[in-house]
Amino acid sequence: MHDLLEQLPADLARQAVTHASWTDHRAESYERLAFLGDSVLGLAVTTELFPRLDAEAYGAGRLTKIRAQAVSGRSCRAVAERLGLPSRLRVAAPPDVPLAALEALVSTERVLASVIEAVIGACYLHFGYERTAVAVREAFGPEIEQSLQSPADFKSALQERLARRGSVVSYEVTDESGPPHERTFAVAAVVGGERVAAGSGRSKKEAEQAAAEAALAALES
Repeated sequence: MHDLLEQLPADLARQAVTHASWTDHRAESYERLAFLGDSVLGLAVTTELFPRLDAEAYGAGRLTKIRAQAVSGRSCRAVAERLGLPSRLRVAAPPDVPLAALEALVSTERVLASVIEAVIGACYLHFGYERTAVAVREAFGPEIEQSLQSPADFKSALQERLARRGSVVSYEVTDESGPPHERTFAVAAVVGGERVAAGSGRSKKEAEQAAAEAALAALES
């Protein structure tokens, strides 16, 4: 993916790291590219997973969960950081953006996930699907392997842990932010009427898993 990123035309490369708040014309930001890249990412990872998983053991439901883990906000953030996208965001930022605000933005999972998707979308437009898909599978290789070897189901693990104590957990959406196609959900894990942990994600299910993971960590500390 790094090689394709380096070969992108300057206008596409710039758009892929332009936050909507940095331009008077929203269409010049990374949002539309991220919308496109999200679909390309999903298809590229799906075509990698599909032939590797036995049809009898892995139905559509399990495939969906494994893919969701491989392309989750956390996974996208990790790939974005490996590709050095936070540094590209810093370079692209207008000079009048306060440093503290810039650092908060470039460290936000939702932003980095959108930027890697925008890069994928830009590569798709310039290089086509086949070259981009190969690069995506390479870039997300560690995340794909992790999803295959250790499928995360923190919600089930948490419920099993709490069941031994006679407790149950519920999940409560505490916040929604971002435009309709780039939503971020904040969710609290509630045990015995008390919010014991929180998590965020690009879907309610992803946020619930993040909250459950945080709750498990809290229980073990």
